[in-house]
Amino acid sequence: MVFDLTRDQALLRRLAWTLALTALAGAALVSAGAFWLVRLGLAQLRDLVDQTARVHASRMDRRLDGTGQARELQPLIQQFNALLDRLGTAYEQMEAFNADVAHELNTPLSTLIGSCEIALRRPRPVEELREVLASNLEDLRRMAGIVADMLFLSQAERGAQARRGEPASLATIAEDVLDYHDAALQEAGVRAEVRGDAIVAVDPGLLRRAVSNLLGNATRYARPGSTVRVWIEPLGEDLVALEVQNEGPEIDAAHLPRLFDRFYRADPSRSPGARADAHHGLGLAIVAAVARMHGGEPRASSMAGVTRIGFVISNRGSRATT
Repeated sequence: MVFDLTRDQALLRRLAWTLALTALAGAALVSAGAFWLVRLGLAQLRDLVDQTARVHASRMDRRLDGTGQARELQPLIQQFNALLDRLGTAYEQMEAFNADVAHELNTPLSTLIGSCEIALRRPRPVEELREVLASNLEDLRRMAGIVADMLFLSQAERGAQARRGEPASLATIAEDVLDYHDAALQEAGVRAEVRGDAIVAVDPGLLRRAVSNLLGNATRYARPGSTVRVWIEPLGEDLVALEVQNEGPEIDAAHLPRLFDRFYRADPSRSPGARADAHHGLGLAIVAAVARMHGGEPRASSMAGVTRIGFVISNRGSRATT
C-alpha cells in the first residue's frame, strides 16, 4: 500500500514559510520597538549632550539643567555643575592674573621706555646717562622680581613640594630673618621679637622666604613704637602655627579670605604712600604657596587693632617645643 505525501509536504512547506515570515516580522517589530524604547530612554541624555555643547569659554556661566531628568542622572548633573563652578573660578582667576601681570609689568616698562627715549633725544654727559641707567636698573630688578615670583607660584601650583631637611628650630630661622630686617624695622620705628618655638623638618630657604614676606608686610603696616611679634605655636602632634602679629590699621573681614590672592591689596588706605609701590602684591601669595608645599595652609585674622597673618604647616617627623 502506497501513501501519497505530496499534499502533506506542500502543507509543511507552507507552514515553514509562514513560520519564517512570522519570525522575521516578529524580529522586525521587536527591533523597532526596542529601537524606539532606547531612543526614548536616551532622549534625556541627548538633551544633556546638547546642553554640554552650549558650554564654552565665553559662556562659563552656563550650567546643566537637571529639571525633568531621571533620578539616576541627578548625581552626574550635580557633579558636572560643580566641576563647571571650579573651572569658572579658575578661568576668572587666570584672566584676572593675566590682567594683573600685564598691569604690573606695563608700569615699569613704560617708565623704562620713556626714560630711554628722553636720554636718546640729545647728547648727554656720561654722569647723567649713568643716573638714567641706575634708575632703569631699579625698574628692571623690580620686573625680574615679579617674573621670579610668578615662576615660583607657577611651580607651586603644579604640585611642587618642599624639600624638607633635618628638623630645625623655627625660632632660630625667624631670628635670622629678624636680623636681616633689622634696618627696615628701625626705619619704621618698631621692635620685633619671637615667641615660642618648634623643631620641624622644613625647607629652610622656603620658610625664610615666607617669614621674610610676613615680617615685611607687618613692618609696613605696624604702628610706630609698637612691637611686631612672631608667634610659633605647636597645635597638637601634627601641626605647627607660625604667625606674625602687628598693631595698626585693621583689615576688614571681607578682605581676609582674599589676602593671599596674587596682586590683591586689601585697602588703599593701608598702603602708606611710596612704600606700598615698592611691593607688587605677590608676597602673601608666596606665603600661602610655601604653606601648601609643607602640607599646610595660610590663615589671617584682624581685630581690635591687632592683625595676625601666618600659616599652619605639618610637622611630621618633628617634635614641638614651647
